[in-house]
Amino acid sequence: MSASLKIGLMGYGFAGATFHAPVIEHCGRASVAAIATGRPEVALADYPHAKVVADLDALLALAEIDCVVIATPNDTHFDLARRTLEAGKHVVVDKPVTLSAADARTLANIALARGKLFVPFHNRRWDGDFMTVRDLLANGELGRITHYESHFDRFRPEVRQRWREEASRGGGLLFDLGPHLIDQALALFGAPQTVSATVRTHRDQASAPDYVHIQLGYGEFEVVLHASALTAIVAPRFAIHGTRGSYVKYGLDTQEDQLKAGLRPGDEGFAAGNAAGTLRVLEGDREVPTGNGDYASFYIALAEAIQHGVKFPVSSQDAVDVMTIIELAARSSDEGVRLPFQRVR
Repeated sequence: MSASLKIGLMGYGFAGATFHAPVIEHCGRASVAAIATGRPEVALADYPHAKVVADLDALLALAEIDCVVIATPNDTHFDLARRTLEAGKHVVVDKPVTLSAADARTLANIALARGKLFVPFHNRRWDGDFMTVRDLLANGELGRITHYESHFDRFRPEVRQRWREEASRGGGLLFDLGPHLIDQALALFGAPQTVSATVRTHRDQASAPDYVHIQLGYGEFEVVLHASALTAIVAPRFAIHGTRGSYVKYGLDTQEDQLKAGLRPGDEGFAAGNAAGTLRVLEGDREVPTGNGDYASFYIALAEAIQHGVKFPVSSQDAVDVMTIIELAARSSDEGVRLPFQRVR
């Protein structure tokens, strides 16, 4: 078996402590070797074997670290990732990787020049429902796709005092849930021809978008991506229609809530419990079981890419394309027009 990939975690807030560190430690191919945080007592209590340091410079000075994971507020991602790549380390950056497509392109170029990986943390490619949808589309049961709709709906009417709610720091649903919705669509269908969107801020005292409705044009069909913080009765997570039938699935992948509750990859029941979807074709209805998700596979694939040169499933160009669509969505909403998608290279 390959040696454990030594990962340095930059930031130990909600994302670092919930989505990164537990999955790294329990994926079987990597370990949290060091953590840079202003909360050393919390990090050491959770990972007593890890070196805990004060900042990125101290993290980058550790020769044993193979890769740094950036899990800090959105407006810090670009500078921290740039410094990591320039120090000769691979980097994983939580979404959104940057606040602009140009900055994402800059990081991709630095990574290419240095021979290092710049990896966006688009972990929801390993959601059980998304993997089930991917397989369903691949086997052609729905025929030619005419409409694809994907929702992340929540009911959070109160604005919390945190950076994720601050527009000036890259907060709000366009930057928070938008990357997941967009990346999943790109993984299924590739780059769109056009982008149009409505982006709104509805809640009292909110400064960042809490309603996002994006339409990606693919010629013969539309992709609808939707996120809202004011949806008490949620729509289907996925609704897909084609020339041979339709598929509808309610409920979110279970891994996020399980990680919040303290379950870990490998624990009994982890990633299980996803609701089934319904497939309706001319022959009648059929329940489609939803497979278990597998966030651990993100870090297993990362270890394979760094240690053995295996191509990582999510490319730096994917990161740039996601940020390009986010920019186009914001501009489309401001201007009230549908815009052509052009890849930033």
